[in-house]
Amino acid sequence: MVLTTPVIRCVKNQIANSEVHFLCKKRLSEVLQANPYIDKQHYLEDSIKKLLNTLKEEKFDLIIDLHNNIRTRVLSSRLGVKRITFHKLNYEKWLLVNFNIYKLPHISIVDRYFNALHDLNVTNDENGLDFFIDPKDNVNINTLPNEFGSGYIGFVIGAAHYTKKMPASKIISVVNKLKKPVVLLGGKEDVKNAEKIISESTGSIYNGCGKYTIGQSASLVKQAESIITHDTGLMHIAAAFNKKIVSVWGNTIPEFGMYPYFKNGDGDSIMLQVNDLSCRPCSKIGYPRCPKGHFKCMHQIKEDDIIDAVT
Repeated sequence: MVLTTPVIRCVKNQIANSEVHFLCKKRLSEVLQANPYIDKQHYLEDSIKKLLNTLKEEKFDLIIDLHNNIRTRVLSSRLGVKRITFHKLNYEKWLLVNFNIYKLPHISIVDRYFNALHDLNVTNDENGLDFFIDPKDNVNINTLPNEFGSGYIGFVIGAAHYTKKMPASKIISVVNKLKKPVVLLGGKEDVKNAEKIISESTGSIYNGCGKYTIGQSASLVKQAESIITHDTGLMHIAAAFNKKIVSVWGNTIPEFGMYPYFKNGDGDSIMLQVNDLSCRPCSKIGYPRCPKGHFKCMHQIKEDDIIDAVT
């Protein structure tokens, strides 16, 4: 969702007197809740019929569909409003995943969004991604242990799928070599993994997994010296704050277009991945386990490469 924010901002700023509404799942609403370029949010929950009735009352002039799946196509069709969408490159991704045939363009998904808006004369202002933190979500660093006050590294240990995440043993090896305090970031589902990492590590580590809202986690990202992360939402939030990012890629690849996107294309980003692995990418999204059983795309990432990239 953070990757859609340049489109939201530019549509609002470049189309006179426009009113911008945003539709997303309720559980994701916090990501854009404080965004000043959105006039109203709508939430997709259980009843599409109820949502459809609500949306019809708004009398939209245009739908910009940046998700472009069956559900959004059905909603757009039933609303009977002009719809603009973008090419998701699903066929090109399918060729790469299944036959290792590379047909993907070298372009960020953000720029692909803007290509779809050509007829609206909405152009990319090159100001990068947005993430707005509600003042109530600002985390006071003094609430962390004393040693974190002089600076820390944020380590995003979570991800949507297992095959996007480094094994705990590798994360432990990395944090034991870092010479800075580390804040572990993730959701409630990452708490157990974080506890294991802390129990087997020797440095100063704070477990932030499951303790903070998205906005509060973003506050900790913003205040970190640098961020180590998987291919996940907090990576894009870090890019919105122009943080130094060391991203570690497993079964997915940056070439899908979801890599860190910075203002004016100028950011401190190092992407680490195992190149020339015949089974990679095995999916455009991810799996609950490695389909091959060896998980080489993560196991063969060198811990020292991560340390060097950070330091």
